[in-house]
Amino acid sequence: MMTPTGSVQKANTFRPQPWRDRRIEVIIGQLLRAGVLLAATIVLLGASIYLWRHGREHADYRVFRGEPSDYRSIPGVLKSVVAGRGRGLIQLGLLVLIATPIARVCFSVVGFWIERDRLYVICTLIVLAVLLYSFIGTGIGL
Repeated sequence: MMTPTGSVQKANTFRPQPWRDRRIEVIIGQLLRAGVLLAATIVLLGASIYLWRHGREHADYRVFRGEPSDYRSIPGVLKSVVAGRGRGLIQLGLLVLIATPIARVCFSVVGFWIERDRLYVICTLIVLAVLLYSFIGTGIGL
């Protein structure tokens, strides 16, 4: 291509940038979809095991029984899963469901870091800190 001064200029060829907004949105969408599907699968498996073992028991609604202490911490849930308990798998599925948006925010930090968008990195790190604080502050954490 000739310029007005007579010099030859190379044609600008389109080269898609590997980490642009659209690609990050697609990856985040897939991450969220995979997290929800994984959580649903784990809960369904846990419910199937629980119903297989306890499906014929009669429920006693006169006395309220809260969640056993084994299921109130991540190590307790993992021990229950290793023991093959259905309730433990259900709790694990719920933890995966809770962890899905946290993973999304973590991936957003990485995406914004790669794009070198410092303002969004800082804002997303603040959101991540609030999420982690609320997660640990509820007593669910280790």
